[in-house]
Amino acid sequence: MTNIIFQVAPEVFSALKTSPDEFACELRLAAAIFWYQKGHISQEKAAQVAGLDRIDFLMALAREQVDAFQVNFDDLERELARG
Repeated sequence: MTNIIFQVAPEVFSALKTSPDEFACELRLAAAIFWYQKGHISQEKAAQVAGLDRIDFLMALAREQVDAFQVNFDDLERELARG
């Protein structure tokens, strides 16, 4: 596994009222949701990025009010036209 290290000012943790570990978990989840919403990664990969299993990732999406299923309407129209 690869480690990524970057610096965060201590004031950030106090402003967010979070520990560095909690911050890291929230950052991983935020990145996973962002990339999933953009269609760059699948639910499975997003769950891995977030450090969660797929069910917990789906629950996190629900908590954040993010649609669990991404629909590309162009692809859907092509599928329907074939049908």
